[in-house]
Amino acid sequence: MSVRVMVADDQEIVRTGLTMILGAQPGITVVGAAADGHRAVELARSLRPDVCLLDIRMPGIDGIEATRRLTADGGSGCPAVVVITTFDLDEYVHAALKAGARGFLLKDAGPEMLAQAVHAAARGDALIAPSVTARLLAAFARSGAAGRAPVQPLEALTPREEGVLAAVARGRTNAEIAAELHISLSTVKTHVARLMDKLGARNRVEMAMWAYETDRAGG
Repeated sequence: MSVRVMVADDQEIVRTGLTMILGAQPGITVVGAAADGHRAVELARSLRPDVCLLDIRMPGIDGIEATRRLTADGGSGCPAVVVITTFDLDEYVHAALKAGARGFLLKDAGPEMLAQAVHAAARGDALIAPSVTARLLAAFARSGAAGRAPVQPLEALTPREEGVLAAVARGRTNAEIAAELHISLSTVKTHVARLMDKLGARNRVEMAMWAYETDRAGG
């Protein structure tokens, strides 16, 4: 089935470009577009897309607040959110991910990366580009921008879980983690699910943020 996507960006040329790029990708259908955060939330609730691609900086309510509203109840009907921005060190990105976004991209990421992020979000996964998001999260962790001490898991992580967590934080896919750690893909998925449960994380992005905040991201 095709992934249904809604695009929100206050710049018409960007909004149109993203719509055209996504519409040309196999397995993706753009079902709506909005020019501000309020309209994005309204459209998402009426159209019920699988994925919302939201610009961080928009009039009315920004992408952070729109993300928070769309993911508030955490139910199965909530769309997955991917946030986009022009700046790879935008101070609002961390807050957007905390609000429940499943991915982060720069607007110049290119059609292939854009499609990958949409498909990953639709699967309940998160695209964490090592050269962008992982670096961003590391910078926030170093600067103390998280604003609070990270929650410690009730049950200690096993050495294997620590390895999987570090790989996730570096932006590795499940297949790449399996190859890197010489374990099966199903075993990786089991470890990831277990880590989410232990850390209280909703997705891989939150796992990565926790890893950076606790200095577990590795090299």
